[in-house]
Parts: sequence; C-alpha cells; structure tokens
Amino acid sequence: MMSDLLWQKAGTRTDERIMRFLAGDDVVLDREFFLQDIAASKAHVEGLAAIGVVTAEECAALLRELDTLAADFHGGGFVLDARYEDGHSAIEARLTERLGDAGRKVHTGRSRNDQILVATRLWLKQRLAELAACCREVAAVCLRRAAGEALPLPGYTHVQRAVVSSTAMWFAGFAEAFIDDAERARQTLAWIDANPLGTAAGYGVNLPLDRELTTRVLGFARMQVSPIYAQLSRGKFEIAALDALGSALLDLRRLAWDLSLFTTAEFGFVSLPAEYTTGSSIMPNKRNPDVVELMRASYSAVAAARAEIEQLLSLPSGYQRDLQFSKGALFHGFSRGLPALALLPDLLAQLAWNPERMRAAIEPSMYATDVAIEQAAAGVPFRDAYRRAAEAAADPARTPEASLAARVSPGAAADPRLDLLRERLAALG
Repeated sequence: MMSDLLWQKAGTRTDERIMRFLAGDDVVLDREFFLQDIAASKAHVEGLAAIGVVTAEECAALLRELDTLAADFHGGGFVLDARYEDGHSAIEARLTERLGDAGRKVHTGRSRNDQILVATRLWLKQRLAELAACCREVAAVCLRRAAGEALPLPGYTHVQRAVVSSTAMWFAGFAEAFIDDAERARQTLAWIDANPLGTAAGYGVNLPLDRELTTRVLGFARMQVSPIYAQLSRGKFEIAALDALGSALLDLRRLAWDLSLFTTAEFGFVSLPAEYTTGSSIMPNKRNPDVVELMRASYSAVAAARAEIEQLLSLPSGYQRDLQFSKGALFHGFSRGLPALALLPDLLAQLAWNPERMRAAIEPSMYATDVAIEQAAAGVPFRDAYRRAAEAAADPARTPEASLAARVSPGAAADPRLDLLRERLAALG
C-alpha cells in the first residue's frame, strides 16, 4: 500500500487499481534517477535558504538528511519500492518523517514536473559523458591498430570483392566514425546542459527563486529560462540524447556485421578472443560470435526508445501525464546501448587477423581499377581506360602491397593522414 499521496486532499478517495495503473513502473524506474533527484533537492534547499523560505538551521538539517538518504539508498538501507508513488514523494516522505515541518517545506516553489526534468537532465549529462568517453576509447584503439599494421584485406562493395584494401584502412575508417560519434555526444551534452529547476509546473512561481544559484550548484552551463520551454523540452532532449547514442550504435552495427562475416569459415579473416564467443548447446563443433551479434542488435533498443518517446510528443504545450512513459524508454535505450559499446575497445584490441586467408581472397580482377586509373593518368580518357581494364587479362605480377602503396589520395592506404585523426581525437579531451 502506498504511503500518503502528495496531492491527496481531505475527503477524496482513491482506487487501488487506478493508483497501480497511474504509478506503473514509475517507482522502479525512479531508482535509476534517485540520486540525481536527491542532488537536485539539495540544490533546491540551498536556493530556498538563499531567499529565506527555510532557515539556516533547517537548511543544514535538510542537507544532512538528504546526504544520509543518498548513502542509505546507495548502501541498500533505503529501498524505493511500492510504498511510494514515485521517487519524488519518497524524498519528501523521508524528510518529513525525520525533520517534521522542515521536511514539509522542501517542496515549496517546485513541482514534480521540474523535479523529473532536472533529475533526468543530470542523468543524461552523465550518460552522454560516458558515451563520449567510450567513443573516444574505441577511436583510440582503432588508431593504434591502424598505425601498427597494414595487412592486405579485400575491400567490398555490394558484398562483392571490389579493390584491395587493408586492415589499417578498415581501422582508420571506424576510428574517424567514432571520433564523429564522440563529438556528437559532446555537442548534445552541451546543448541539453541547461537547468530547468525552478520552472515548477511550467509557469514559474510567485517567489524570487535563486535559479542562478541552483544552476551553479548543480553544475549546469546555463539556466533554462522559459518555464514553458522547460516542459516543451521534455522528450525533445531525450530524443537528442538517444540520437547521439544511436549514431555510435549504427557504427557499431556495421562494424559488428563485418566481424560476423569475417569470422565465418567462408571468409576466415578474423579470430575473436575466446571470451567473446560461446559454444552451441547441441553442436560440439561450434563457437558462436554471440557478443558481436548482440552488439549488432543493440541499436534496435535505441531505435525503439526513440520511436516510443517521439510518439508521446503528439501533445499540446504544458505538462501531460503521457510523458511519464518517456522515462522507461530512455533508461532501456541507454541500458542496452552503453554496455554494448563498452565491450568494443577490448574486442578491437584483441581480435586477430588471418593474413593468409585475406591474401588468398584478393583475386587478380581486383586490380582492374588500378589499371584504369594508371592509364587515365597517362592520358587515356578514363572511360576508354575503364573499358580496356575491364577487358584486359590480369597481370600476375601485381601484388596487394604495390596496389596499396600506389593509393596516394589523401586518406587512402599510402597517405592515411592518421595524424589528422589523432589531432581531432586529442581535441575531444
């Protein structure tokens, strides 16, 4: 049975079935955001003290109890469960139980609307910082391996053998992809780094709240000024964060597809670390790339989360209860996506190429493009050179190494410009 509801008034009755429907899994999801909600409550208390709504003694007591609550929650001494409607009411109930009237003052000038906004915003800042760091780590591993080895590798278009490529080019391609992903995560973090605390239910309050103070205390870059926009940004900012995560997971999906193909017996280009594979439950001869396959699948959770939140936003301005469902989607998207990315640096550092199998897959026809461009460079119109190269017998003297050494266009095998990628990565911190 829930404890007393924050909004319940004398003479009103509640239906337990309706209350269960209204609460849904909110109290369980709020465990994920609870420490951020406590941090925001501390900032709010300091703001109330700054304008004289709570005394210095009450402020000190409230801050002390909020710290104790955070420690109890972290250590398992306090459990956010069905006794409470949500995490917000749990905080107020605990403070009231311990401090009486001082606890009853804590909700002055705020709403559960700006409580969840600020808790979610703080949570998203942490997750986006983790995303950026993970992408930087992936890029760093890729750059190290790109610089350390340049084994000939077939390059494919339409999953057909096309031209000679190399392991260095493969790693450099994903290095630049994840540098972009890290930059996008950082830009998204900067965009949402705005403090909504003090906007209440979306229209402000008749108190001179010190919103600049709470912005500084909570470490936000700026204050989100308009109370109405604070409500309008709910869902919009979550989608932006999921888009940043999705960008990295789309790159992970393509990388995982490559590894899924390259580890098959038909290709045999790559061996994965044993701990990244599992055995079959029925076929003793099998080792399956299950980790890579689940990495490939992880984007689906982010896409689903984004779609769910987007569908919630067919709403007028102001707060609507529909937005409660955005929390679950946001949490599930990040809880599926970030762990998948976190496994990638070690996997990339340990995977082993099979040079013999890769070289054996490079057939003479894959030099045709080299031949056509060589003739064009000698003055033959390219379309004529193209036809001649397609019709000419392959030169058995050509080698993958010579093909790669002649690829001098910026970014290609003979001029990879890894220094430029390292500079971009270093600039991201």
